[in-house]
Amino acid sequence: MLNAWPLPKLYLKNSAQQLMIKHHISFSNPLTHFLDITLTIEGNSRQTLYLQLPAWRPGRYELQHFAQKLRGVTASANGAAIPVCKVTKDRWLVETDGAEKVEIRYSFYARQMDGGGSWLDEEQLYLNGINCLMAVEGHEHNPQQLQLAIPADWQIACGLPETERYTLLAGNYDQLVDSPLIASASLKKETYSVAGIPFHIWIQGDCRPDWERIRKDFEAFTKEQLEVFGDFPVADYHYLNEILPYRTYHGVEHTNSTVITLGPGELLMTPALYKEFLGVSSHELFHTWNVKQIRPKEMLPYDFKGENYFRTGYVAEGVTTYYGDYMLARSGVFTAAQYFEELNTTLQRYFADHSRYHMSVADSSFDLWLDGYKPGIPDRKVSIYVKGALTALLLDLQLRQATDNQTSLDTVMRHLWEDFGKRGIGFTEQDYELLVLRLGGEKFGAYFKQYINGTAPIEEALDQALRYVGCTLQAEETALLSEKLFGFKTVSDNNITKVTAIAPDSSANSALSIDDELVALNGRKLEQNLQPLLADTDLSQGIELTLFRNKQLRQVILEPSQHTYYTRYTVAKRKDATEAEKENFRLWLKQEF
Repeated sequence: MLNAWPLPKLYLKNSAQQLMIKHHISFSNPLTHFLDITLTIEGNSRQTLYLQLPAWRPGRYELQHFAQKLRGVTASANGAAIPVCKVTKDRWLVETDGAEKVEIRYSFYARQMDGGGSWLDEEQLYLNGINCLMAVEGHEHNPQQLQLAIPADWQIACGLPETERYTLLAGNYDQLVDSPLIASASLKKETYSVAGIPFHIWIQGDCRPDWERIRKDFEAFTKEQLEVFGDFPVADYHYLNEILPYRTYHGVEHTNSTVITLGPGELLMTPALYKEFLGVSSHELFHTWNVKQIRPKEMLPYDFKGENYFRTGYVAEGVTTYYGDYMLARSGVFTAAQYFEELNTTLQRYFADHSRYHMSVADSSFDLWLDGYKPGIPDRKVSIYVKGALTALLLDLQLRQATDNQTSLDTVMRHLWEDFGKRGIGFTEQDYELLVLRLGGEKFGAYFKQYINGTAPIEEALDQALRYVGCTLQAEETALLSEKLFGFKTVSDNNITKVTAIAPDSSANSALSIDDELVALNGRKLEQNLQPLLADTDLSQGIELTLFRNKQLRQVILEPSQHTYYTRYTVAKRKDATEAEKENFRLWLKQEF
């Protein structure tokens, strides 16, 4: 069943009898970055109205308090001011006295350029409605009109239908705030089609896209994703790309669109940045099914007033992270070697600290709302993106092995789409686990106990699973002596070297502290990175570090260890792979071994 945008004519006919909520956006001086917003309710009969601004946005599960960017909320009816007061941090009460037409006016500061923000300047308006458009409580399911007062030579890139020039229509509030837009006079656009579905690639910003290459690669990974699920949830799709003049990388999913911020623009088609462009685009497209339709029960529907706690972030984000790059390999856009580079980066991030011993990926999902997008205290939590991707890889390979390639993670995702996403039913963590057990067997209970809800080491299981496809998980000692022998990490900036991480049970653990500023090694002043000096030192007798801690000078002694800290892991093909394992590799990656 397609969520077809533009809205069907029958829906529009029925909607005409409902109360229409109108949002009007204008600006007088774009260099101030302030938008002037008017919310109009016509056909009102209530004595009071409550207005609610979202406290967070889907795709980033933390409170963001958008109300702090609003200024001067007022209300009027019949040309006269009426009382409006704030009752929570982002909720307002309007005393209408039954007035038939009510207007609420306020300004919004649009100066956040990332995938979830809004931006206004003299060249464009980029808007995420969830940042600034209020819901009229009790009328969230009513049609919503968005009218833009913008320069006559600007065009609009958006997943909503444009019913008349610069006027967009949403079927309800959720569609309104889930449909970001870019309006400018310099938008570039190319369209490709897969299975009769148009996919629009919009680019705002200074760059020189190779459209032929982009269309070819986007068509390839789109076809591969459609093959996993069988059909597409929506009638069309829009990639809204903000290509910026500085280094940035971000993407946010929406029902029939995504916003991607990427830069610097002059490097767009270079191998390094183009790889990121493909990766984030594939990732966000996969979200069209996974999370926008296949949604955790706790978020169906979204409650924008506060936290929506859920423990299945390893499905929503972890599985999507796995498939984002995996689809690029399966479609031939990435070579196997390029795909392994991305896997190795994920592994490096996973083993970069010791958080994997302290919190499960399911618990880390629940705690997204607490500190999921901040570094937090040392070694507290794992990333649902990183461990979620690795556990998805593990599950995919284990299912293939257990069923002789008759079942895979593709099968799981197709069932989630057919049984939950298409039917508009949210899934629970129990639903997901039972589905895997039904497809793979009861022995997969250990997978959830150890790697999803537990903190068991994943290395051995992942190596065994990779062997099924002729590969292995290689362990390599780090070349950085401070990490390898003494168990601490540093970062150097402006000739200042600071301690950033310390391994438990290392000699550094009882001598160093986070943010210690190292100034000398064995009496020799540190002028650049610590590692060259370590390499030129006899470390067998230990080292003396001079450092500042809380502005006080100290000396500490560190003894080398026989234990290697911060091991590096990589995926590689095995030279002794059998023909059967090579065939398994071809079935998994759709590439020759």
